[in-house]
Amino acid sequence: MAHVSDLIATDIESYLAAHEQKELLRFITCGSVDDGKSTLIGRMLYESHMLFDDHLAALEADSKKVGTQDGEIDFALLVDGLAAEREQGITIDVAYRFFSTEKRKYIVADTPGHEEYTRNMATGASTADVAIILVDASQGVLTQTRRHSFIVSMVGVKRIILAVNKLDLVDYSEDVFNKIVSDYHNFADEALQLDEITAIPISALKGDNIVGPSENTPWYNGQSIIEYLESVEVSSSAQSRPFRMPVQWVNRPSREFRGFTGLIGSGIVSPGDRIRVLPSGTESVVERIVTWEGDLEMAGAGRSITLTLSDEIDISRGDIITAADNPCSSADQFQSRILWMDESAMMPGRQYLFKSSTQTTSMTLGQLKHRIDVNTLEELPAKVLDMNEIGVCNISLSSRIAFDPYDEDPTMGGFIIVDRITNNTVGMGLIDFELRRADNIHWQSMDVTKKSRAEQKSQKPRLVWFTGLSGSGKSSIANILEKKLQAMGRHTISLDGDNVRHGLNRDLGFTKADRVENIRRIGETSKLMVEAGLICITSFISPFESERLMVRNLVDSDEFVEVFVDTPLEVCEQRDVKGLYAKARAGELPNFTGISSPYESPNNPEIRIDTTQISAEQAADQIIDYLSKA
Repeated sequence: MAHVSDLIATDIESYLAAHEQKELLRFITCGSVDDGKSTLIGRMLYESHMLFDDHLAALEADSKKVGTQDGEIDFALLVDGLAAEREQGITIDVAYRFFSTEKRKYIVADTPGHEEYTRNMATGASTADVAIILVDASQGVLTQTRRHSFIVSMVGVKRIILAVNKLDLVDYSEDVFNKIVSDYHNFADEALQLDEITAIPISALKGDNIVGPSENTPWYNGQSIIEYLESVEVSSSAQSRPFRMPVQWVNRPSREFRGFTGLIGSGIVSPGDRIRVLPSGTESVVERIVTWEGDLEMAGAGRSITLTLSDEIDISRGDIITAADNPCSSADQFQSRILWMDESAMMPGRQYLFKSSTQTTSMTLGQLKHRIDVNTLEELPAKVLDMNEIGVCNISLSSRIAFDPYDEDPTMGGFIIVDRITNNTVGMGLIDFELRRADNIHWQSMDVTKKSRAEQKSQKPRLVWFTGLSGSGKSSIANILEKKLQAMGRHTISLDGDNVRHGLNRDLGFTKADRVENIRRIGETSKLMVEAGLICITSFISPFESERLMVRNLVDSDEFVEVFVDTPLEVCEQRDVKGLYAKARAGELPNFTGISSPYESPNNPEIRIDTTQISAEQAADQIIDYLSKA
């Protein structure tokens, strides 16, 4: 059997060039496992002969190899190949199929139905004009049906084909069809923001109502799947929205040419148009629209171009070129809807990377406002989001970004969330609106600075961050260190884990989410102490690398000193001064670091201390020696 990619995955550029004059429709197939997605796509290709001639020839050759008569295309072979190719690409992203009819060209996002790959489905839906939601007639509307429907609605798909599949298994029952349609409308009409739901009874395996009407459903007088796709109006809203182009590359091959390359996200642009660059707010006028084929008099959404401007202004990758008379906004705090995609739960208070179009910055997730139950659409209280859960929360960015609300412009309102440690994409989000305080709160410059406070104390401000297991000796060493520094005339402050939980953090428990928030608050407090010119000494288990990195980034790079008290777990248990390990082993202390909750050891701490080899006094001297030289 030839590899399916040789049959289906054509060169995109040559495909689009060959069908340049046809309208393009993007759609997605989704639904629960075994609802028939691959069979439906295979049937559409098979029945309507939408494959190119060379693909047909390849399939015919394959059919001869497996013994089909007269070299006919083998439907089962095609479907098996489509399913195999998609399954091979599950861990990468989405399998995209490109095909054409006499009227239109199509791109279909073929996504897996497994719950753990909901993120793939969300990726495919983000650019779709239509979603085909498949429902197995013998199973009815399932949780995954509701989840996929909610997500396609959330990312802006307004037209749904409710394809009630496998009707042949229920004797083409009109009652079964009507019951499923009624159940789906009861769910969708209540809260999903859809313009249109078109229910079609089908059997992808038998070909009923895929290309034309079926004799097996005389009670149905509507369109087939292909008839609907051929006639549905293709959205042109991207062209009608204000001009937006994220800058991907500053092109300067010579002194005479300086252009700004990017993909137009929305709107149109022409030479002579006045533009504004965000977030700087600088304005200029478009001089040329440059492409490989030559200069253009106009370019619209979806076109990759290079703009030259009449003025020499500062523009970098990540900036957004917008229409001067209708620019987007800029802010650094938002309410957003988030779909979490990672096996590790979303942690409010933890820092991640925020990526939108070409813009990248640090992001801190605020407390969840609520989680959305995809079955009932109820807004439920929650502290974290687990994989495939959807919630609403505020986010705070370290720098302002250019944006439009997602419902107004998906290009400028969508973003992904990236783990700072693993660099994995862990979530996707949609901006609802900027928070009013983002514009009302401004940094107040003060005449007395960190530098002048430090000079007054004749010392360099530092944040000495002790980390290690409970019982490792952090607090003992920190106590001795502070006494020695005070004896040297240094100005210090100590923040200890247990002490802080008596006041500032007394409302926090020991769940993973509360531990993240505990360290976030301590980090911000420690930053204020460093701003005061002090040597701030902290003693916290701080088990997660991401939180320690977050605190490190709050102060200048030479101000943070991570001290890893690297005492083995068995030694800590032997000491067990507070009796905590014994309680944890007995199951009386859940989420105890080292026993029922992980500790992520630092990879490159400034100082590593082995308390099995040196005393607490010697450890303090080692730290003072480092501070004196650094």
